[in-house]
This record gives sequence, structure tokens and C-alpha cells, in this order.
Amino acid sequence: MNVVRKEASSTIDDIYALPEGERAELIEGKIYYMAPPSTEHQRISYSVARKISDYIDRKKGDCEVFLAPFAVFLNEDGRNYVEPDISVICEKSKLDDKGCNGAPDWIIEIVSPGSRRMDYLIKLFEYRNAGVREYWIVDPQKDRITVYNFEHDTIEEYSFGDDVPAGIYKDFSLLVDKT
Repeated sequence: MNVVRKEASSTIDDIYALPEGERAELIEGKIYYMAPPSTEHQRISYSVARKISDYIDRKKGDCEVFLAPFAVFLNEDGRNYVEPDISVICEKSKLDDKGCNGAPDWIIEIVSPGSRRMDYLIKLFEYRNAGVREYWIVDPQKDRITVYNFEHDTIEEYSFGDDVPAGIYKDFSLLVDKT
């Protein structure tokens, strides 16, 4: 996804005022426009989300999995609105008709050429500060999955084809690959 930043202090109202079909995220009052994801990006996103959802269903778990576009309001200041590629939310009280109010438990971003800085730097900082428990960066160009477990202050790196353990679930891991 190509990301272009708008240099003004904006709010969530500005996001909702965007023309139909235009997608953007709002971080610390700055709008970041998003290009449509590639086919590879969508295949990886769907495959990973399906595996997580299947696990939750088998365990009869309470968490829910949401794919972008899905609104996540990281805090209540009206200056942060993101659409993670995959959000896993375990506290139902955070969900309403508009999306998730507060930090999801687990966020996964699939890196696109234009989103590299956003995913590795800007969102990493925002997700950690908002209280996300676990953040995965899936990078198809580098064949790498970087796992940030904020609860335990650990960072692990895996390659595509590795069995990657999920920190929020003790008995779950998944194989991330290009489909």
C-alpha cells in the first residue's frame, strides 16, 4: 500500500468525511492514505485470519477475528483511527457497531511496499502504547514474521514456513506462508 501523509491536525470526523471508497488511517492527528492491497497481501491476510478463527472456534473461545477494513479507535482522543489487517479482540465490551474502542489483544499487519515505515515504526509505537498485547508484522518481501509480545517484552523473528507460536494462546501456533 502506498502511504501519503496529510500535514494537518485532523480528527476521526475527517476520516469519516473522506470521499466514498477512499481509505485512510489517523495517527496522532495525521491522516495516512492507503492504496488498495495486492492480491498476495489479501491471500496472506485471509489465510492467517482463517487459521486463527478456526482455532478459536475449535476451542469455543470468546475472541473474535476481524479483517480490514475494520475500525479500531486506539484511544478516546479522536486523533487515532487505524484499520489493522487482522485484529483479534477478546473483550466484547470493546466492540460496537463502529468497530473496536480500545486496543485489540492481537494485531497482525501484512507489509506492503508503501506501508513499511508505518508498520515497522509508527504503528509499532502506537500499538504498544495503546495496550495491544501482541503485534505481528508479516513481511512477504523479506519472508519474515516479526512477533512483538508486549506483555513479556520480547521480540522474535521467524521465516515464512516456520511454525509461529501465538503469545496470547499457550497452545496455538500457525504456519505463515505465501499462498
